[in-house]
Amino acid sequence: MRGLRAVGAVAAGLALFLVTGCGEEGSRSNGPDALDPKADITKQSLTVSIWDGYSPEDLPARVKDDLGVPVKIAHHATNEEIMAKLTAGGAGGDSDSGIDVAFVSGQYAQALNEAGLLEPIHADLIPNLKNLYPEAQKLAYDKGNTFSVPYTWGTTGICYRTDLVKQPPTSWNDLLNPPPALKKKVTMMTTERWLALPALKALGHSVNTTSDQELDAARTLLLKAKKNLLAYDDTTFGDRLTKGESAMAEAWDGWCPTSDPKIEFTVPKEGSDLWVDTMVVLKSSKNKEAAHALINYILDPEIHSWAAENILYKVPNKAAMEQLDPKVLEANAPLRMTPAELLKGESIVDVGEAATKYTRLSTEVAAGS
Repeated sequence: MRGLRAVGAVAAGLALFLVTGCGEEGSRSNGPDALDPKADITKQSLTVSIWDGYSPEDLPARVKDDLGVPVKIAHHATNEEIMAKLTAGGAGGDSDSGIDVAFVSGQYAQALNEAGLLEPIHADLIPNLKNLYPEAQKLAYDKGNTFSVPYTWGTTGICYRTDLVKQPPTSWNDLLNPPPALKKKVTMMTTERWLALPALKALGHSVNTTSDQELDAARTLLLKAKKNLLAYDDTTFGDRLTKGESAMAEAWDGWCPTSDPKIEFTVPKEGSDLWVDTMVVLKSSKNKEAAHALINYILDPEIHSWAAENILYKVPNKAAMEQLDPKVLEANAPLRMTPAELLKGESIVDVGEAATKYTRLSTEVAAGS
């Protein structure tokens, strides 16, 4: 995508907060508020926090014109940044960040819900939920979309130059231990769960493992792989490939520039992840009817298709995907992945306090040689 989508594990202090917040108080029933389907939403206003470039620039104007609801957009660069804002006041819905709707990745939505900070989704106020693929209700972090609504989804794989890579990669080991001609021509990502992913999958482990033994083995493999890397790069790996500076990269599917005929994307045989970016309504919001109306508006095929055509990430909206420009689909192979293919990936879920293990792994790999 063209805006920054940095997603990593919850930092140590935040993970501890979420775990303690999910204790005796945070795990209490977080039932839905009584919302009025006939509420005059024009008397409400919304503050939405989202990654820069992740929605149409004119979205607030369109919502004001079509729904009569004033919308203020606030940007966050990372999940960690918005999580810090949303959890600053405490668990159980007591935190009031001033944000009504937030865009966060799936495992973070799960953590927020477990901390009692989210309003359950009122499906009766979002009739456009019918536009979602059935598979979008089978996501491991929130089966049935009870507290979040998926916005984009995808997977992670190997993005490579067909003219510079003699043997097309089929395994994560091709990235971790490239042939001599490709040494120092490979990039990997550093956001914590995605730094660990290639090594964990190559070793046959879950991307959600909390096993010290399995994470230690992944650390060893990553330290060996580091010697072969050109760089760690989470945002400009596509540009490096296009310029020929690199030949192979760990990549999120939508950011692999497959519109370049020399560049292809593949999911290794050991499998990969299924990541999802979601929309959530904060329990502290005083504008919950308008918040649900906004989510329903975004699920309109004309609005939601913008994300696929401009960010080049698939959207879990069947009606929106069916109206994409065929030329966009033809030029961007990852957009043609089916929901069934996506669901072969392992959903990344919140691992609670064990997230600190991934933080430690990332720190040690970054410091190691």
